[in-house]
Amino acid sequence: MKTMTVGEFKTHFSQVLKDVEKGEKIGITYGRSKEVKALLVPNEKLKEPRKLGILADKGKVVFKDDFKMSEEEFLNL
Repeated sequence: MKTMTVGEFKTHFSQVLKDVEKGEKIGITYGRSKEVKALLVPNEKLKEPRKLGILADKGKVVFKDDFKMSEEEFLNL
């Protein structure tokens, strides 16, 4: 894991994002002690769509062709 100060992070923001996109983890340090305060990690995409739990596939919504709603009704005016 690569670490950098807040100042370095602000200066090289675009490059940091490119590095994270490639899979690198980057720690952001702050203060005199240079303690890691934040960690940037790549976004891992979900391989499967999330399930709704026990209610998955239990219901559905159907709108009839003649369903109409005015803007006032939609905005509850």
